[in-house]
Amino acid sequence: MFDLRAYLLGLCVLLAAATITWLVSVAKRDASIVDSLWGPLFALAALAYALPFAELTARGALVVALVVAWALRLAIHITARNSGAGEDYRYREIRRRNEPNFALKSLYLVFGLQAVLAWLISLPLLAAQRGAAPLGVLDALGLALVLGGLVIETAADRQLARFKRDSANRGRVLDRGLWRYSRHPNYFGECCVWWGFGCLGLAAGGWWSLVSPLLMTWLLLRVSGVALLERTIADRRPGYADYVRRTSAFLPLPPRKPKVTRARVDLET
Repeated sequence: MFDLRAYLLGLCVLLAAATITWLVSVAKRDASIVDSLWGPLFALAALAYALPFAELTARGALVVALVVAWALRLAIHITARNSGAGEDYRYREIRRRNEPNFALKSLYLVFGLQAVLAWLISLPLLAAQRGAAPLGVLDALGLALVLGGLVIETAADRQLARFKRDSANRGRVLDRGLWRYSRHPNYFGECCVWWGFGCLGLAAGGWWSLVSPLLMTWLLLRVSGVALLERTIADRRPGYADYVRRTSAFLPLPPRKPKVTRARVDLET
């Protein structure tokens, strides 16, 4: 059921979208606008995979609707968050390391790489369009994971945005709401979303769909998510070390109680 032609069509669409956005970034001198493109890349992939069908299956229509809703939410959130802030510090550092001619290099270092990663992760979206198996329990699990993850990451992003808007919180650590149970609840929600899409692709018969959530989990934990943020955040927020000691890094868990150390007293007789 793996349709190589449809998959390659998706790659062409994503590379075209990345190239157009790259041209805008060169004019604005802001490579960080690629973050706003991340969600829409998946919506474009899902639509490209659905093109050959005059009528979508129930699973195909469900997946397109879910990924478009997820992509719009993420794009609106990131665009609003970054509006007027200039180029993000992560991309300023990439720019510094790759001068001269970063404008040209960013086409493949930033935008091309983003498009290829999205293409690889979009495998469940392809499987859902190609599979003819009837809806079942695995689809219900996938739907629950996508919706649950979407609710979690939306709530976490709103809590963080509200916290940052209050100038009294400058330099402080958000440890309330979902952030009381996980240092990165937004990334946990994102992970749930992609395991949900993986389940939907698996239900359609595409076992290779599980490459997607595995890759996304690795990226969130080891590359662009938790590991990247925690490399520098302790330097910018003095209370973060204590927050780390009591709060789970990723999975939402009850806060750990501080260890109580008892001083040893030597009694003379």
